[in-house]
Amino acid sequence: MTFVSALEPSALWRHFDTILTIPRASKDEERMRAHVIALAERAGCSHVVDGAGNVIVRKPAAPGHEGAPATILQSHLDMVQEKNADVAHDFATDAIVPRRDGEYLTATGTTLGSDNGIGVATMLAILEADDLVHGPLELLFTIDEETGLTGAAQLDASHLTGRRLLNLDSEEEGCLYVGCAGGGETRIELHVGPEAAAGGDRAVTLALTGLKGGHSGCDIHLQRGNAICLLARALWAAHTARPFRLAQLEGGSAHNAIPREAFATVVVSGGDDRERVVAAVEAEFAAIRDEYGPADPDMALAVGDAEPADGAWGADTTANVLRLLASLPHGVEAMSYDIPDLVETSNNVATVRAANGSLVITTSSRSSVDAELEALRRRVRATAELAGAAVEAGPAYPGWKPNRASALLKVVDGVHAQELGSKPEVKAIHAGLECGIIGKKIPGMDMISFGPVIEAPHSPDERVHIDSVGRFYRLLTATLAALA
Repeated sequence: MTFVSALEPSALWRHFDTILTIPRASKDEERMRAHVIALAERAGCSHVVDGAGNVIVRKPAAPGHEGAPATILQSHLDMVQEKNADVAHDFATDAIVPRRDGEYLTATGTTLGSDNGIGVATMLAILEADDLVHGPLELLFTIDEETGLTGAAQLDASHLTGRRLLNLDSEEEGCLYVGCAGGGETRIELHVGPEAAAGGDRAVTLALTGLKGGHSGCDIHLQRGNAICLLARALWAAHTARPFRLAQLEGGSAHNAIPREAFATVVVSGGDDRERVVAAVEAEFAAIRDEYGPADPDMALAVGDAEPADGAWGADTTANVLRLLASLPHGVEAMSYDIPDLVETSNNVATVRAANGSLVITTSSRSSVDAELEALRRRVRATAELAGAAVEAGPAYPGWKPNRASALLKVVDGVHAQELGSKPEVKAIHAGLECGIIGKKIPGMDMISFGPVIEAPHSPDERVHIDSVGRFYRLLTATLAALA
């Protein structure tokens, strides 16, 4: 155990401290699932694991409240695993190393996993507590939320009897979320056959690093740089002035994270081509740094040299790749007309990887309007097909339409005012919450999402405000008492 266990409320933080030691990548939640089941059995609560691997734990009502309707608490077991390039950390085996930074808890060069580890720890604390007032509880721990919400999509809803759900996967204090965006991924594959190296060729490496990145839904409106798009922009500007051949290109790590780093290797012919290409790239980067300086003050471009080898792509292929990356949409596409300051539609150019003669690009599109989502994905497809790429559009997940007449919203709104002394803001979020899928599976489900302050999720800058977690736990336990 670390210092985290000594934070308050200790019942919650003790569980989060343990969670920091358990590997829980998306699609590899078995160790986390076993931990939840062991705690449920120790608490004497029944549980079931559905065909997808989601866990539902049933906790009986507190004495005297057996007649209350069941309430579902829901969080996801997996986390986004991002780290800085200079950090030696193996998420499959190494514990996350926490550190305190004033009022915040963060990690050492990696994501912290407070998204959604705080929600999971909260549910485990409630599972073990014997001094809380609540009706019958169904604790739903879903899997694989971060790579497409597939746990919720494959949920066997027949295991749930409750018709009111508290989702614990929001990241802004003082807000109750009643709606979210839907979304879907697109995979683009382009053939990039290699050509033999020529005499006098020189290889140059380029690394664009230091960007803030962030959640591709929650942070897309901040207009931070996308390392893939910005490196491609600099390369395309240089290529139009002095053609070269690409030999490698990669960047990004997750569909729902704005890329923070991107890397390329280019091959130039002899003479002074190396200096001219580098000068052109650096000139465009200087313009980029001026534009994005307020949002990404620490961005940096490193230039190095490497030994040229067979495998660089042809000149036409290089131009085609750069044109494609320069054309793919990234960022906010539309703002909501109905909810002030809400991003309605956006696209994230999420990852790019070259291997085995192919370049694979993934994009993640979001919208709270189904027709806009599909129109944007068709646009991505059209752009890629113009470049001669093969396109595979993954299944889309639904959004969650706000219901301001929600009975559950009325209860939580009142408890918030009574317990925390303020009226919460009722909002929708430009991110995919599992509520949208669960609500479609179980018509009539009344849902609210709320949580503590979590900043910069999906990036190594992720941090959670310590005191806000205590207030979040207080709000939740008081809500359960009111619902009982």
